[in-house]
Amino acid sequence: MYTRTDNPLHIIQEVVDNAADEALAGHARNIAVTLHADGSLTVEDDGRGIPVGEHPEEHAPVVELVFTRLHAGGKFSKADGGAYAFSGGLHGVGVSVTNALSTRLEVTVWRDGGEWRIVFADGDVVEPLAQVATVGRRRSGTRVRAWPDARYFDHAQVPLGELEHALRSKAVLLPGTRVTLTLEKTGQRREWHYESGLRGYLDEALGGAPTLAPPFEGGQYAGPDDEQYAPGEGAQWVVAWTEDGPVVRESYVNLIATPAGGTHESGLREGLFGAVKSFAELHNLLPKGIRLLPEDVYARASFILSAKILDPQFQGQIKERLNSRDAVRLVGGFLRNALELWLHANVEHGKRIAELAIGQAQARSRAARKVEKRKGSGVAVLPGKLTDCESTDVNRTEVFLVEGDSAGGSAKMGRDKEFQAILPLRGKILNAWEVERDRLFANQEIHDISVAIGVDPHGPGQEADLSGLRYGRICILSDADVDGAHIQVLLLTLFLRHFPRLIEAGHVYIARPPLFRVDVPAAGKRPARKLYCLDQAELDAVLDKLRGEGLREGGWRISRFKGLGEMNAEQLWDTTLNPDTRRLARVRHGGEGLTNSARMFDMLMARGEAAQRRVWLEEKGNLADVDV
Repeated sequence: MYTRTDNPLHIIQEVVDNAADEALAGHARNIAVTLHADGSLTVEDDGRGIPVGEHPEEHAPVVELVFTRLHAGGKFSKADGGAYAFSGGLHGVGVSVTNALSTRLEVTVWRDGGEWRIVFADGDVVEPLAQVATVGRRRSGTRVRAWPDARYFDHAQVPLGELEHALRSKAVLLPGTRVTLTLEKTGQRREWHYESGLRGYLDEALGGAPTLAPPFEGGQYAGPDDEQYAPGEGAQWVVAWTEDGPVVRESYVNLIATPAGGTHESGLREGLFGAVKSFAELHNLLPKGIRLLPEDVYARASFILSAKILDPQFQGQIKERLNSRDAVRLVGGFLRNALELWLHANVEHGKRIAELAIGQAQARSRAARKVEKRKGSGVAVLPGKLTDCESTDVNRTEVFLVEGDSAGGSAKMGRDKEFQAILPLRGKILNAWEVERDRLFANQEIHDISVAIGVDPHGPGQEADLSGLRYGRICILSDADVDGAHIQVLLLTLFLRHFPRLIEAGHVYIARPPLFRVDVPAAGKRPARKLYCLDQAELDAVLDKLRGEGLREGGWRISRFKGLGEMNAEQLWDTTLNPDTRRLARVRHGGEGLTNSARMFDMLMARGEAAQRRVWLEEKGNLADVDV
């Protein structure tokens, strides 16, 4: 939940991120990382130093709480003048996990004229906080040395290339900050220092590849009079288009790398598309019959994007993907306006970029014509309750298997009919784990699913013909409750037993609709908001943030969705169908792959395994969340 376990890089990044937050807040100018010969790492900064005084409520030193207590971070206050208005830290979790997954962790703090030291082992204090020296008043900062515990990671070594990339990006995103890496074993030392950052970084990453036009760079941040966004929110970017060669894309939120992208990248894509499409239409560049799509403009675009968001919402603690819905409008709006001005001021450059996008659209159109949509033969006709999409491009199309006609009606109204199809299912489908293949189509729901997706049932290890596949994504969409989870399991049982190649090829997904909506009234210059929460844990985190913003307890209203049918079309689109803001989990095999999945489903779904299920439930029952 909290970290990646392939190697210890992420737990070290948590310490580096804390140092970067000091630099982002304007208190640090140097970040030094040392990779020691014994495998430990040291991160040192010249910021203010972690507070060493006693916490008034916990009666323990603040620095001790930071490394031993979850949700004890100093980054909840986002109000004007808060210590970390635009920090990457959210929940006070990061370095607590670093400590828990290290055999030893030493912290040295220079603050208020003193040098302080505290030492942990396996997450517990072994040397209490003590002042070990006196220093000058101007000396301040923090040094953390951690020995990652190899038991928790697939590989004990931190990948040097990834560490260098992470440190270089911090220097790029923090102009004027000096970042160094020292390798104790070889004596090598690397230093990164960029007075002006993003453009030089992108040029370096592209390796001198020719671009169609000079890179488009800029940035915009909300001012104190902005009625939509908090002061300081916005983004900085540099974008370049190339005809061939590698495409470089990196994005950050409050200096946190987001390798899985998210809503800020969606905003950039929409902004690029809107500006280029408007320019192409104004200059009559679009050939007849060619429709420009966002991916046409985006396909050959390389970019570095750095967004600043007051209250970012990430997918998971490792923060690989941004989920904040406002980021689409924030980045998209600022970037589109700036790019439109740039294109009209550089018409020749604009035409080259537009022509590249039009070429991509023409290639996509030619490829789509080669794929014939199967409307069925005389034997199999598409189910009447299937609401199909317009596109025939399997790389874009998706079908939602929706629980119930009521939710199906909202989904039909809320979808994008260009590439999204809806197939409502009546109640819970048959448990198909022990059903023979030749008897499957006796069940109408299973028959409709098979015909709609265009693939015949097949068994594990058997050859399957996926050439007739009509949708690149098959998305299970059910209520966010126990019944919805049961329907998910029944559908996953069907796909695992009778359509395993669809799972192996990455075509099966689970849509994750929210369980709660929080209506937050307008406060100051921040407009009223609607925040959606996946589950109780996410709701608790959102409420903590609202309290940190200074909202009075109960100043918000919480609604719980009883089912998808309660959502109107706009809500369903915004939370579950919109590719830019939804959460869609790809179904994959875990552990030993198909063998492990089949063993688990055999225990869960086979008729003769009741005794084994009971034992499993007795062992695992304490893991269930019971909503009373």
